[in-house]
Amino acid sequence: MAVLVSAIIVSVNEEQPVGRVWRETRQLLLVAGPLIANNLAIAGMNFTDAVMAGRISTLDLAAVGVGNALYFAAFLFGLGTLMALSPITAQKLGAGQQHEVGADTRQALYLSQLVAIVVIALMLNAEFFLRAFGIAADIQPGAAGYINAIIYGSPAIFAFLALRFASEGIGHTRPIAVIAALALLCNALFNYIFMYGKLGFPALGAVGCGYATAVTQWIMLAAMIWYMARGNRRAYSELGIFERFDLPSLRGIGAIVVVGVPIGIGVLAEAGLFSAAAMLMGRLGAGAAGAHQIAINYAATMFMVPLAISSATMALVGRRAGNDDKAGVRFTGMTGIAICTLFMSVSAVLMLVFRDLVIGIYTDDPVVRDIAYSLLLMAAFFQVFDGVQVGAMGALRGLKDTTVPMVLSIVAYWGIGFVLAWYMVVVREAGPVWVWAGLAVGLIVAAVVLSARFALITRK
Repeated sequence: MAVLVSAIIVSVNEEQPVGRVWRETRQLLLVAGPLIANNLAIAGMNFTDAVMAGRISTLDLAAVGVGNALYFAAFLFGLGTLMALSPITAQKLGAGQQHEVGADTRQALYLSQLVAIVVIALMLNAEFFLRAFGIAADIQPGAAGYINAIIYGSPAIFAFLALRFASEGIGHTRPIAVIAALALLCNALFNYIFMYGKLGFPALGAVGCGYATAVTQWIMLAAMIWYMARGNRRAYSELGIFERFDLPSLRGIGAIVVVGVPIGIGVLAEAGLFSAAAMLMGRLGAGAAGAHQIAINYAATMFMVPLAISSATMALVGRRAGNDDKAGVRFTGMTGIAICTLFMSVSAVLMLVFRDLVIGIYTDDPVVRDIAYSLLLMAAFFQVFDGVQVGAMGALRGLKDTTVPMVLSIVAYWGIGFVLAWYMVVVREAGPVWVWAGLAVGLIVAAVVLSARFALITRK
């Protein structure tokens, strides 16, 4: 670990004055700050959904959790696919081709609706998937109802993502944070109305939670359109997103798909790894599963920060690449990786120092506490490498280098990390800590190969 981190720091500081390092760090954080707020607001929405469902019944809580997990898998693939618009837009901006950004965004809007159609088609078969995964029969109706309700928002949320990534690509991230905060408030309000049956509406429980999210997603889209078309016209005027109408173009949509589908698969592969880890923990009993939830909740919350920094790195690397600034590409990418690594190192230290407090928030069960204690130790270890890999992935995406990193990450996560975890738990019947040991090994391999790839392809 020390060698890897030292290499990153040396690359950042190599022949670079301190002032430039500070300016680049400041610019990255200015772009990333609103994205951090956005990520935390999304986490807040999930937390609100869980709390409000849990106050109705355990069954409603389970239905929302299971339904959201199934829908979220399809959503992540769509999000990753549309994310390609960020580096595409950034590179066009860096190359002085702002006039092409509007056309790319309009094609991304068409793509967003194709993605929505696919997601809706899949989720209309939610009951089949729930049965196939062996979900308890009493949970299935509520989970299916939640999914059938939330898909009404799919056209809106994917269109919003297209506009969001266009805005992110040109460095305008503040509206993303403001709209996320608005969504957090709206989601809680509509949850209250639809889940508990207020203002004349029937009490729909878990299904009402799905409707609340769908309505909120349409509000997010409306707010984003208003902001880009009227609220801050100066920032977007030269892009001309809403100033003309284009027919769908196979070439335009295809250019986004080529870059975006590998991102979508990669995002899904990483999320799927942690879902599979939860399944392995389930084999080891309720105590192990509960301890896993404690550790993953903390790790996932802290991960929201480097995830946002990675997105900012993607946008700024894309802009440098569009401007054919090869030295700037390397410097920005390495700076982004270093910031992600530094933050996750601090997070790891905090986890070690306050692990008893973190565990105490969730449970006083001695069995769960003992297991969670060992898992948090392992989590603290792999968080540093998680910072390296997410930073490197953002830098590579900024170069529109997505296919090879997708393959590398799948091999690291599944071919190495999950195989090790599965072998130790299923074959060797080892304890819960070995599930997280597998995750750690997978993330370490991903960190090494992804950062090495960025370093190699940006050599002078």
